[in-house]
Amino acid sequence: QLQLVESGGGLVQPGGSLRLSCTASVPTTTYYTMGWFRQAPGKEREEVACSVRISSTRSYVDAVKGRFTITRDNAKSTLYLQMNNLKPDDTGVYYCAAKRLGPECSDGMEYWGIGTLVTVSS
Repeated sequence: QLQLVESGGGLVQPGGSLRLSCTASVPTTTYYTMGWFRQAPGKEREEVACSVRISSTRSYVDAVKGRFTITRDNAKSTLYLQMNNLKPDDTGVYYCAAKRLGPECSDGMEYWGIGTLVTVSS
């Protein structure tokens, strides 16, 4: 059973930056499609960014394009989300997720972390 542990959340002012990390309990994450999701208060969870297994092809929701960057270090079994120019609308619980098969984060993930809270406020 794969376990995912997120870290790096916190309180930041608008325009600031944070880097989230997600460490998986496997020797390598090369063969997992992995992504970041978020859930804002009173809203449904949404996909933020996705990194495809093997190719590491990346995709983003329109709201974060140009501001967020998803990267991975498979040798360290760690997924990252660099978040720049943060806005109050980016506030929410950020979840890391992974699956073994398929290139899309949008059609269901197998494994989920417990989330890390990001609050963007002055």
